[in-house]
Amino acid sequence: MSASTSTADIFSSSSPVLSVSPVLLPAPDRAVDLEVRVSAPVTGSDLPVILLSHGQGFSNHLSSLNGYAPLADFWAAHGFVVIQPTHLSSRTLSLDPETPGAPLYWRSRAEDMKRVLDRLDEIESAVPQLRGRMDRSKTAVAGHSMGGHTASLLLGARLTDPDDGKEVNLADPRIKAGILLAAPGRGGDALTENVAKSFPAFLTTDFSEMTTPTLVVAGDKDESAHMTVAGADWHADPYVLSPGPKSLLTLFGAEHGLGGISGYDVAETTDEDPERVSAVQRLTCAYLRSELHPGDSAWQTERDALAAASDPLGRIESK
Repeated sequence: MSASTSTADIFSSSSPVLSVSPVLLPAPDRAVDLEVRVSAPVTGSDLPVILLSHGQGFSNHLSSLNGYAPLADFWAAHGFVVIQPTHLSSRTLSLDPETPGAPLYWRSRAEDMKRVLDRLDEIESAVPQLRGRMDRSKTAVAGHSMGGHTASLLLGARLTDPDDGKEVNLADPRIKAGILLAAPGRGGDALTENVAKSFPAFLTTDFSEMTTPTLVVAGDKDESAHMTVAGADWHADPYVLSPGPKSLLTLFGAEHGLGGISGYDVAETTDEDPERVSAVQRLTCAYLRSELHPGDSAWQTERDALAAASDPLGRIESK
């Protein structure tokens, strides 16, 4: 799907965006204070909030508040406040590998997002142009790759902490919808031997309690062979193995970068495709608009446009 395939282009106009970083949230119980980027349209009120969790990659700065501009810019230009933390796993921090929680910091990542929600007043004070403009009752979470794992925990996925054997429930009722982009799937025998041994938290991933409405985005060529023996279908697990309401967007020919969502002209993107990125931008934005504003037709409009395209970039299924 591209803009040319939509008969009624709901994203034909956009707002200028302001972006402020780093906004510092002191966190004495964290290895370093939490830094976030805040992006928002320069005008408008009652703006929904998206918390965006970065993944892990080879670049030094994409896995931080400085990444994912194709998504953050688009979402902000179309009416959302986007808040991006730098998680402790970011290469930009160069933390000692012996730091508790290293190297994935899976629990800390989810706690970062909760911390952001707890401290929106401080964020507003740091970004005066934003004061009084957020609709805190309409909050979503999105994440790519490892960020998708973070988002899934906030949406209700569970796991067993390998250190103490206790079930971990980090679901946050303040989050009303989610976007999982090339997120990890189930554990158990779906994992490679190395991942099962090195990152045992992945072994017990359970989506059966992930009840928050979510759009799962997966590429049908995203084999992720370093992580899973289940092939590209693994990234659809958060849809297949969770209860509704859920939707699954499968992108044809897409690999882990989903066309290049982690940054503009990123060398590590193996499937660079501006049209694919445009589809992800539009469909994710439309989904959140309709999910957070019942009665908004954006999601149905974009679904219809995708289905009507002569050479569609993907397919959508829902439950």
